[in-house]
Amino acid sequence: MMQQTATGGSFSPWDDPNEEPLIRFEQVTKRFGAFTAVDRLDVEIFKGEFFALLGPSGCGKTTLMRMLAGFEKPTEGRILLDGRDIGPVPPNRRAVNMMFQSYALFPHLTVAENIAFGLKRSDMPKADIPARVNEMLNLVQLRDFAGRKPHQISGGQRQRVALARSLAKAPKLLLLDEPLGALDKKLRQQTQFELVDIQEKTGTTFVIVTHDQEEAMTVASRVAVMDHGRLVQVDTPDRIYETPNSVYVADFIGDVNLIEGNVASVDGERIEISWAEGQSPIIGCSASPPAAGTRCSFAIRPEKVAISAERPPDAANAIRGHIHDIAYLGNISTYHVRLASGHIVKAQAANSRRVGRRDFTWEDAVWLSWTETAGIVLTG
Repeated sequence: MMQQTATGGSFSPWDDPNEEPLIRFEQVTKRFGAFTAVDRLDVEIFKGEFFALLGPSGCGKTTLMRMLAGFEKPTEGRILLDGRDIGPVPPNRRAVNMMFQSYALFPHLTVAENIAFGLKRSDMPKADIPARVNEMLNLVQLRDFAGRKPHQISGGQRQRVALARSLAKAPKLLLLDEPLGALDKKLRQQTQFELVDIQEKTGTTFVIVTHDQEEAMTVASRVAVMDHGRLVQVDTPDRIYETPNSVYVADFIGDVNLIEGNVASVDGERIEISWAEGQSPIIGCSASPPAAGTRCSFAIRPEKVAISAERPPDAANAIRGHIHDIAYLGNISTYHVRLASGHIVKAQAANSRRVGRRDFTWEDAVWLSWTETAGIVLTG
């Protein structure tokens, strides 16, 4: 799947067999006593990527990042940076920088002095440091705040100071550990786009650790979904969302309806799924259909389920139920519809009318419908 860059070109080095990765994990395992935090992990990250490690607390994503930074060493396996095993290389000798959630700014130094701090301890000639600091201030749009102390600027601005300081030494790789966790929702969303813009301007490879699905889907060129120390799926955000490879990924990313059943029949790519007594089979499609009799889950996103008062005449799938609950989210409403089988299926609809004039309310009888290709059949 191709990603669009800011200049309009495509960016998908992972699809090019001749492209060498910047980072390669080879059968990396990390144990803490009897506990395995990372389990025989293989993954490649390419130059210029904004790569997201996504998963619940305790899944191993932070341990993976700390091994990249050099704060932890693999128990087994190798981590290569530009083809070199960085296991023996101490953190301060790696072409890697890390930005922490706390930002760790020096309160007694100005914004400019915070950015210059690492440069003054590097090999950069002293005469070149002011120009580099100015370049970073312009990059993060904080030139007018250069003389202020951290407590004199906003949380979003402190985040940008930390980012500028991390990028000042031009690392090959920047690691971001929950970098936006301290920001409120609206500022976090705004800063996500700023991060992407800065990453594209610098060309630095970013690896971000987050448990926020929306954040990962917004910023990343690819997302790695983790569970219990393993990578469950590594793919572009659209493919992670539209074609999850397992029930775990489908359920973890976004909102989804999961209906369990058995494959009743297969005709080419067309599948019929028997799922509840007295209900018509669900009609779906799969490029690699499972055999008849296979236990499966049918996953469909609420926005792909239409809701109507009358049965749509040409719908491949149509189920009747009653509205059990409504979640009003401003621009959309999510309708929780209880079926005769007891299943609850969610459908989303845009709120094109004001609340008092919407079409459906609690306990209304409605039809839910979707096309043959709207959902995905999962066996894992």
